[in-house]
Parts: sequence; structure tokens; C-alpha cells
Amino acid sequence: MKTFKFGIIAFSLAAMAAPLAAQSGGFDGVQFVDAVRTKDGNKIMELVRKDGPGIVNSKDVKGDTALIVAITDRNEDFTAFLLSQGADPNLAGKGGDTPLIAAARVGFGDAAEWLLSQGAKIDLGNRMGETALIIAVQQRQVPMVRMLLAAGANPDKPDAAAGLSARDYAARDNRSREILQAIEARKPKASPAASR
Repeated sequence: MKTFKFGIIAFSLAAMAAPLAAQSGGFDGVQFVDAVRTKDGNKIMELVRKDGPGIVNSKDVKGDTALIVAITDRNEDFTAFLLSQGADPNLAGKGGDTPLIAAARVGFGDAAEWLLSQGAKIDLGNRMGETALIIAVQQRQVPMVRMLLAAGANPDKPDAAAGLSARDYAARDNRSREILQAIEARKPKASPAASR
């Protein structure tokens, strides 16, 4: 009986682990993300040929995606390559950060524009509810703030951590009044009650 129970438990654990391995791309997926991190173009191409273009959405053991690694490194070539191979512009990495949030964090405007053109959701938040615009405000990335606002980012969407919006964070930070001016130039959305 113990052997049977052990067999059932082992089978259940294997069944639960299979989707996780498939999501992260397994060992080849980890190698793929590492190849992007170390800028090993030959290994990247070898793994794409071996596993197909779906490998571009792999995650490493820390939860980083290849696209987020390339963006964080401000690597234009790998970012463009991954997007051209079908990398998901909304696939979150560790902490729930999306590629657009990663671009906002490092001020990589070209990547943000590419991501938006590939369908990145502009107001998608991470686990703390922080959007790309909130991150850009916190990092005092003036050009990124302007670009995200022009693309339709909502400056009044609050995060889940403090319940503050990009507009709120900008108002609290005296170091970059230019950001608050850019946000203030965008009128807040009328509430449904006010439009009646």
C-alpha cells in the first residue's frame, strides 16, 4: 500500500511540475535566458534552431524572461531580435514586472516604443500594482514619462502598495517638477458621476 501511495504522490508531483517546466522552457529555456544575459549570439541561434521560436518566452530559475534581460541590459539588438521572433510583450518576469516596466525602469525608450507597437498593455501593473508610468515617475525618467503619457498611459491608476498613482508620486517628488507638469498637462479622467 505504501508503494502505491508513493507512486501516486510521485505521479502527482511530476504532473504538477510538467507545466512549470514547459512554461519556463526547461533546461534549454534556462540556457536561452543565460545566453541572452551573456550575449552569446551563437548559443541563442543554436537553441532557436533546436527548440523553435517558442523558446524566446522562456524564463530562468529566478523568473527572468529573455526579453526582460535584454531590455534591462538596454541591448537593442537582442531586444529587437526577441520581439521579431515572437517574444510576448506582456510576459511578466520576477516580481510581476512586464517588459514595458523593465524598459521604464532603465529609461529604454526605443524598447518601450517597440513593445507598445507589438501590443504591450500600457497600464499593466506588476505584483505591487506599479505600472510602467509609475516606475518612470519614480525613476525620474522624463522622456519615458512623456512617451508613455502620449501613448495613453493612465496617470491616475493607483498602485496596490500605497494606493498612489503616477500623478500622486510626481506631486510628492520635488526633484523633478517637469514630470508633474507633463502629467498635469494631461487632464484627469472625468468620473462617471461627474459626466451625468
